[in-house]
Amino acid sequence: MNDSKIRVRFAPSPTGPLHIGGVRTALYNYLFARKNKGKFILRIEDTDQTRFVPGAEEYIIEALDWCGIRFDEGVREGGDYGPYKQSERKAMYRKYAEQLVASGYAYYAFDTAEELADMRKKSEAVKKTFIYNADMRHQLKNSLTLPGEKTKKLLETKTPYVIRFKIPQERSIKINDLVRGEIKVRSQVLDDKVLFKSDGMPTYHLANVVDDHFMKISHVIRGEEWLPSLPLHVLLYEAFGWDKPQFAHLPLLLKPDGKGKLSKRDGDRLGFPVFPLQWIDPKTGEKTSGYREEGYFPEAFINMLALLGWNPGDEREIFSLDEMTQVFSLERVGKSGSRFDPEKAKWFNHQYMLKKNNRELAQMFMPLLKNHGIIADTEYVEKVVSLVKERAHFVHELWDQADFFFKAPESYDPKAVKKRWKQFSYDQITALKTLLAGIDDFSPENTEAAVKKWLEENGYGMGAVLNAFRLLIVGTLKGPHLFDIIALIGQEETLRRLETGLHELGRKE
Repeated sequence: MNDSKIRVRFAPSPTGPLHIGGVRTALYNYLFARKNKGKFILRIEDTDQTRFVPGAEEYIIEALDWCGIRFDEGVREGGDYGPYKQSERKAMYRKYAEQLVASGYAYYAFDTAEELADMRKKSEAVKKTFIYNADMRHQLKNSLTLPGEKTKKLLETKTPYVIRFKIPQERSIKINDLVRGEIKVRSQVLDDKVLFKSDGMPTYHLANVVDDHFMKISHVIRGEEWLPSLPLHVLLYEAFGWDKPQFAHLPLLLKPDGKGKLSKRDGDRLGFPVFPLQWIDPKTGEKTSGYREEGYFPEAFINMLALLGWNPGDEREIFSLDEMTQVFSLERVGKSGSRFDPEKAKWFNHQYMLKKNNRELAQMFMPLLKNHGIIADTEYVEKVVSLVKERAHFVHELWDQADFFFKAPESYDPKAVKKRWKQFSYDQITALKTLLAGIDDFSPENTEAAVKKWLEENGYGMGAVLNAFRLLIVGTLKGPHLFDIIALIGQEETLRRLETGLHELGRKE
């Protein structure tokens, strides 16, 4: 493998938001290019103007930017092999479609939509499937069946036509796939695909092969859904007399139950995103959630995606983009589909939360505090974050885990009160309040030692007293180590909360 010639591309169509399966394809291309010191290209395949969706191209670029996936060449970066948008390359495709006709590898087809529909009906009537192929092409209206003069006249009078590829008869097409090994396909099962449409635009098949050739793409790494197109693409390279790239078809991302391809409907039904960023449909205004808006860190999202289909060869699960690049190889990409696990996605985000330093998390948490009317010192927020981040998967969950650090309880959890506020609790907490008021060093270690000594001297059950104590400080039984909490909120606030709680809950009759 000549490293200097490695060139790969990600070539999405701007027909809507980018599915996470597409992000994974872009990621694997990126990792392969970086590992082999090659070039990574973004090409926008917008030949199907009927499916074009405004804003989709911008969404794709923004999503990949958020993920940290950078391109060497593309619609924004430019490069020596542009334009990188197929609609801007439109003029070149007709030439290559005509070249295939001239060399006998393709033909003009003048069949109307109505005529083809009629042929389908006739086939269905005798319980057959109509396929425009080697068996049927000679019964249809095309340049293979019409006299040369008739074909010429139809072209001169601008009669609508398409250009179809002429699939060879009785041919075994063999392709080596870098993920799947040798693939064999009999040409008899293939149809004569349209290469050039009557609207003057190429189909995906022609544009894809022409662009990959002229952009000097060395490896085509794409999703499994393109496997049915592979034999045609190989035949096109042969027909043009061009060296074909190496192919690698990636496994599907499957639903959480493993039954079928992961779709937007699965995300809607089960409550998780299938897009990297929020998408607002330009026609309906419908909003669909994204990983960014749900609070995922891009590096956690990418790490999770990378391991859906690729095995690093050891037990490690946490990889930075640089670490992935060092160990990535197509040989370790699996053939079978990978089941998406929304809980595992949250686990990855939690791991990255734990890896982040407290100052960075505090800076992310501060705007949320402001939304709750809290203005707090950064240093204080850092200390809070250090105590509760273990309990959260996302930054937005920190408030639920830490609200009591910023405001005294406004109520007390009824279930906790019923379970933990006993007949003796009022007197015990009153005595505890007196003890805490007399402590000069309010550090966690010192207060814990003093309280434990007091419990032992009085023969009080530790669980009974500390749970009632936590209830008055927090409002419920959640939270980190109790003595860490009171050290942070301070002695004065601790005593105030105990006083309020004693007043609110009173003696239990």
